[in-house]
Amino acid sequence: MYLYFEVTLKLNINCTVLVLYKDKALSQEFQLQPLNLTVLQGSHVKFNATVGGKWDFMTWTVQGFLVLTVPVTNINISSGQFSAGFCSGGDTSCVEFTIHNVTRKEAGPVICTVQGDYGSKMAQLYVQESGTVSIVGGNVTVVQDQQVEFQCETSAWYPIPTVSWTRNGEVVNSSLYNTTTTAYGDFFNSTSVLTFQAVSNATVECIASVPALTNPQSSSVLLVVVPKPPDWTVLIAVVVSIGGAALLVLLIIGIVFCYKRRKEKQPNYQDEMSKRVGTQSQISGASVAGQRKGQVNAGYLPEGQTSKSDKFMFTYKI
Repeated sequence: MYLYFEVTLKLNINCTVLVLYKDKALSQEFQLQPLNLTVLQGSHVKFNATVGGKWDFMTWTVQGFLVLTVPVTNINISSGQFSAGFCSGGDTSCVEFTIHNVTRKEAGPVICTVQGDYGSKMAQLYVQESGTVSIVGGNVTVVQDQQVEFQCETSAWYPIPTVSWTRNGEVVNSSLYNTTTTAYGDFFNSTSVLTFQAVSNATVECIASVPALTNPQSSSVLLVVVPKPPDWTVLIAVVVSIGGAALLVLLIIGIVFCYKRRKEKQPNYQDEMSKRVGTQSQISGASVAGQRKGQVNAGYLPEGQTSKSDKFMFTYKI
């Protein structure tokens, strides 16, 4: 009883090993490449199925729909935007399946099934779309050291594009710009705003990309920086200050000059009194002298006298 159980266990182990080996051999005989593929809309997509053994029929399914059945006897076959053919020189071990002018409708699982014991292999197809990119407003002219702002708009991208900026070919630090994205139907639109201080002339470029895009799309404008004008405020303040000080000095000098002139013309009290006394003395002396001095008028004859000698006439000369 004990020996029988041991033999049975050994037989089961050997059987499992044979099954595993068989599955491994089958998996090596049928391969599908690539298993993941990301392309742009409008591209031609190719998948290769490699079969190591004999086969008769092969089917291709896209998004759950059977799109092509390929017999080994008529390998060059097509249906709509799908076609199949040998990879090279009529070698039946490799079949190339092509999706022409791929759209996002074909994105998803692509399954190849080989009739017999080969089973199925599945690959994943991703389709992306490249939209437009533009810097709003065109070229910009600003004064040196002025804050300048650029706005870049992207539209009709799938998935969300990566937006970046360069200045004179050098990548701009991400802290200098901010990007927002909104969904518009099956697409994404983005707006990126770049702000920095203008120092010198530069070429500013906005770049948008998705993984499937080999050459990113971009839009560029010129930044022209003109020299800063002189600070007229400071100059005006200096001129006003100097002018005000000069006017104040002139005003003070004028006041002092007028005061001196007035003081020179105005006599003091003692001089005035001396002049008045002198004038009165002159007047009094003239009056006395006038009274004392007289002349005899020989032609005067008193009443009742006929002789000129007896007549005296006094005249006063003032």
